[in-house]
This record gives sequence, structure tokens and C-alpha cells, in this order.
Amino acid sequence: MKKLVSVMLAAVLLLTCTAALGEAQYTVGVIQLVKHEALDAATQGFIDALNAEMGEGVVKIDVQDAAGDSNTCATMANAFVSSEVDLIMANATPSLQAAAAATADIPILGTSVTEYGVALDIDGFTGTVGGNVSGTSDLAPLDQQADMLLTLFPDAKNVGLIYCAAEANSQYQVDTVKALLESKGVTATLYPFSDSNDVAAVTQIACDASDVIYVPTDNTVAANTGIVDNICQPAGVPVIAGEAGICRGCGVATLSISYYDLGVTTGKMAAKILKGEADISTMPIAYAENFTPQYNADICAALGVSVPENYVALQ
Repeated sequence: MKKLVSVMLAAVLLLTCTAALGEAQYTVGVIQLVKHEALDAATQGFIDALNAEMGEGVVKIDVQDAAGDSNTCATMANAFVSSEVDLIMANATPSLQAAAAATADIPILGTSVTEYGVALDIDGFTGTVGGNVSGTSDLAPLDQQADMLLTLFPDAKNVGLIYCAAEANSQYQVDTVKALLESKGVTATLYPFSDSNDVAAVTQIACDASDVIYVPTDNTVAANTGIVDNICQPAGVPVIAGEAGICRGCGVATLSISYYDLGVTTGKMAAKILKGEADISTMPIAYAENFTPQYNADICAALGVSVPENYVALQ
């Protein structure tokens, strides 16, 4: 009888250990501002890299979509803090801002964030946030984007810059590009909208007054490219986009990064933090290294726009 009991106890212990090994050891919460091509790619890259680095099943990844609402980002961040996740990945600036406001203890990695100093209101930002925040930046070479616009459209006199005023990093980009264009003698006008309800009206005003439209890496525009294209393309007004997803939807050309690769870098950073191999407070923001000039073949053909041979057609 004692031998039978011992065997049974051993079997129970083995089953318990096996079950424990099958359970996730860490939980990571992902707050994605809105579903669109660029942010979706960044989230997928993050998931793939984190699982590759940690092993399948070791990390439970809870992805939440805020449907473009900053208040929902805050609700999600507070829920992740309450459930004591091991790390939060904040995809896009409002997601990062919400997470940073919700906790000073849980590690937070941002991605698809253009300028962390602007997003987190840090004066004299030097590349490392400190505290419990780090991440990756999707900042493209804005000077080269401005040069691209002028190379493709050297006769442009009036450029309209449309963007969501609620996105701090969009404001940063258009302010920078406006100054660059004006230094070349081009009239550059800002056309902000407050949310997706104003995209059509503001785009129409900008289109009527502009030779070319510039759109930064703006999440609200990215989720509404069809609206922009339905106004600009029939009017014969070309759009230079800040990233490939927007360009695919309404642009003629872009100088863009790979958001999937950006997510992969973020996932590798997360793995180092979870393994205890890196201190997030000393991790500098990582930036994309490769930028590819790309063009939308269909819209270029429709508008009669020719691009240099080194441009790559968007698929």
C-alpha cells in the first residue's frame, strides 16, 4: 500500500510539474492605438521576436486594440497595471503616454513612436528616457522626405501638410518638414484635424490650396487613407507619405522604414529585460537604420508621376 501511495504521489508530482512547464512564465500586455498596416506589422514583429528569443509558450502576450481612442489606451494601461503584467509594449505615441502615466514600475517599451522627448515632454532629451521606459523610434529622415517631395515635384509652390493635431509626434514632423520646405522657398501650410471625423473636410481644404500634399507617420491618416485618396487623386494632387502603409493607401512615394523590423527590435529588447540581461532605465531608444524610397505604381500611373530608377514599387 505504501508503495502504491508513493507511486501515485510521484505521478501527481510529475503531472503538476509538466503542467507548470506548459504555463506561461511571463505576461506581456500590448496596447496598440489602432489597427492599420504599420502598427499591425510592428506588433507582429514584436510577437515573433519575443517568442523566438524566449521560446514558444514562455510568454503570454495579450494584445489590445484601442480603436484609435486615447482614453481607451489609458483604460487598457490601467488594466494591465492592475493585473501586474511583467512588461507593457505601447504601440504608437498615445499608447506610450497612457502607459507611462499608469505606472512608474512596470517596464514599458514603446514602438512606432517618432520622438520620445516630444511624446513624454522631456526637455533636452538625449536618447535615453530613464526610469521604466525605453523602446524604438520610427523617425524617418525628414530632410530626405522633404528633398524627395521637391525632387519629384520641382515646380511645387504650395505644399499642404495634413495631420492629426492630437498626435504630438505628427506635430513634430510637420513642423520640421514645413521649416525645411520654407527654407527652399516653398510655401508650406499646416492643415490639422482633430480626429477621424474631420479628415475629409480638412483634406479637401488642403487639396484645393496645394500643389502637393505631405502626410507624416500619422496614425489617424493611416486608418483613413481611403478618404484622402478619394479626394486627392481625382483632383490630381499627389501625396508624399511618411511611411509605406499610408503611401500604399493614398501616396505616390515615401522614404520609409520596415515597421515589422522595428517590432522585431522591440521584441528583442523585451526579451533582454524579462531575462534580466538589461536594465530598462539605461537602455537608449533604438532607431531604424535602413530607409527605402518606395512608390505606389498605380497612383503614380494615374497621376502621370515618374520616379527615379532606385525607387522600389510597393507590393
